Amino acid sequence: MGFRKVAIVGAGITKFVRRAQETGPEMSYLASKTALDQAGLKLKDVEMITLGSAPDAFDGVHMKGEYLLSGAGGNNKPYIRNFVGGGTGVFAPIHGWMHVASGACDVCLVVCSEKMSSCHPHPQGAFLTIFDHTTEQPLKPTLIWIFALEMRRYMETYGLSKADIARVAVKNKNNALDHPSAQVAEAVTLDDVLNSEVLAEPVHRLDISPASDGAAAVVLASEEVAKRLTDKPVWIDGVGWNLDTAYWATKDLYYPRYVEKAARMAYEMAGITEPHKEIQVAEPYDPFDYKELHHMEGLLLCERGEAARLTAEGFTARTGNLPTCPSGGALGVGNPIAATGLMKVIEIFLQLREEAGKRQIPGKPRVGVAQAWGDLMQVGTVIVLRR
Repeated sequence: MGFRKVAIVGAGITKFVRRAQETGPEMSYLASKTALDQAGLKLKDVEMITLGSAPDAFDGVHMKGEYLLSGAGGNNKPYIRNFVGGGTGVFAPIHGWMHVASGACDVCLVVCSEKMSSCHPHPQGAFLTIFDHTTEQPLKPTLIWIFALEMRRYMETYGLSKADIARVAVKNKNNALDHPSAQVAEAVTLDDVLNSEVLAEPVHRLDISPASDGAAAVVLASEEVAKRLTDKPVWIDGVGWNLDTAYWATKDLYYPRYVEKAARMAYEMAGITEPHKEIQVAEPYDPFDYKELHHMEGLLLCERGEAARLTAEGFTARTGNLPTCPSGGALGVGNPIAATGLMKVIEIFLQLREEAGKRQIPGKPRVGVAQAWGDLMQVGTVIVLRR
């Protein structure tokens, strides 16, 4: 089946905050309105809408897709919600791409919204029932607990120290000082990260992104419409997604094979054969600092076990050979789950249009990749953009 070309022509994002005054529908409206304004469109011009949002428990509203409908502009339009955990924010534009690439519509609005502060006593509680009720729930695991196992396995496989991992948190939190949506932008040092509170060894508090409220949106258009709307369309050149088993304890956690499979799918579509040479800017998913390294390797941006050394040598800094998370990532900007992945897609969109302001990387980048990851260490979603 042949696909039509699809471009991003507008983007909008709210401030990421700990406790938003706005409701989920109101945050969705703010992001959508900004994206439509940038594209020079009105809601009446949008033919279809796809919405990404994580567990209903975050907002405390069952049928959250329906709850967010009005804010996302979906009243009386073809509208559908998608959800693959933390992978949602990159899967949602893939879902929108399907609508436009298939010819089902010429203009699709993609909205991702998350209000985690509504979940009491803490959004981590929303995850208690995602584990197998017979073999895992009796052990009362939490996500931080199992990610500590994954982080330890990754460190021991390649002989990495805590400092090797913590350099990612330092880089991203400092990058976020230049992001207007950042919740926790702060200038931190390696010692700050290493000496922060231990949550589940080896995970410390500053190794983790904060829980956030926020929303993001992009407008997708067919080639004919995109060229009419802007002289700077950013094309969706490749998409990929992959899900592994939910039984995470049966896998060797040192390497995210599902991310590699999603990346290979996207690269094949984009005609990319040497991603470490052809990708010029990357936004891998970084809810934990070790995950940026894990995902760089899964995205084939470097050899396995090499990402920590490249980070230490400045390879992934904004002025490095492969700028990685120039936005500040989830660690610095904040992590309203579904909106985080779309924030990363928007960062690549802005970088390729050379509209990222103080965050702009040098060298007029032409190709970038954004990736998200989620659920029980099992979801990989990847999108390749080209100007």
